[in-house]
Amino acid sequence: MNNKKIDLLRKKIDLIDREFIRLLNERAKIVKEINEVKRDSNFPRFDPAREKIIIDRIKRINNGPLSNQDLETIMREIFKVYRSFVKPLTIAYFGPAGTFTHQAALHQFGEKNVYCPCKTIEYVFRQVEKDKADYGVVPVENSTEGMVTHTLDMFVDSDLKITAEIILGVHHFLLSRENTLEKIKKVYSHSQALAQCKRWIEENLPSVLIVETESTAYAVYLAKRQPNSAAIGSKVAATIYKMNILASNIEDFRENVTRFLVIGKADSPPSGDDKTSIMFSVKDRVGALHDMLVPFKKFGINLTRIESRPTKRKAWEYLFFIDFSGHVTDPNVCKALKELEKSCIFLKILGSYPRGDTNG
Repeated sequence: MNNKKIDLLRKKIDLIDREFIRLLNERAKIVKEINEVKRDSNFPRFDPAREKIIIDRIKRINNGPLSNQDLETIMREIFKVYRSFVKPLTIAYFGPAGTFTHQAALHQFGEKNVYCPCKTIEYVFRQVEKDKADYGVVPVENSTEGMVTHTLDMFVDSDLKITAEIILGVHHFLLSRENTLEKIKKVYSHSQALAQCKRWIEENLPSVLIVETESTAYAVYLAKRQPNSAAIGSKVAATIYKMNILASNIEDFRENVTRFLVIGKADSPPSGDDKTSIMFSVKDRVGALHDMLVPFKKFGINLTRIESRPTKRKAWEYLFFIDFSGHVTDPNVCKALKELEKSCIFLKILGSYPRGDTNG
């Protein structure tokens, strides 16, 4: 009796699957038409604002039993497939294959694209500026170690825009060709990863030699070729280099999150839940920064981050980088920026883009 009931239910699933495939292919045909229009009109194929609007709408009409998070996961995978439909995107990213920036790029764009590793953050910018890549992915901030200042510096002379942000839960793994922790005498990794795992290393490998490398991926490359060695790297690197995982999630703080930026040439339209990044410089006088922040309070705009960097052009002259809630097209944001600009030596809008969700 139970077998008959299962067979009946499976037949229903088969019918739903048939319809599901038909609808996916119907959607693909429309996406192909949209891509052709975008190509003819020189519109960007990657539209994070539109994707966020779709996901938010689906969440509003969802009645279960799938959770909103389940549906978001499914839709993001669908977006990745359709985004590279007909012609893959070319994505430049900082670091060799297997770094966390590579992992972030894969998370955002999916595997059906062309990925170009770059040795420096500057080279990522240059690849996009010269149209050798459609988009670039660079790290900008870690919840444990703070800002990646070189990324901020690159925006000073670049006209590229921030089109999206990726907020990725970063989990570190101890990787080795050895199969036990007791055999490890040397650990390679990037300085940021070593700092984020300092307590774990002290407690579990107190006598090992620590060697800093230019990237976590290069650390894995070195450990792969040396006996009694290990590297702190990503799970993606473990797969690429076919390494054993001796310990998982060894970061000292479980809420270890890194923020990455997607850079491109086009502005992102409003999604309804956006952030804007700007940079500006002010004359060196008492109360200057306070005066710069007044317009944001006046027009009810929430600041989410503020960072200062020396201009490197004149002693004690600083650039300020600010992130705040809202899109540059919002009326209150326009008013605040117009008022701010009156007191600035210069003001540059780096981009408005959909607010990223934390992905563990």
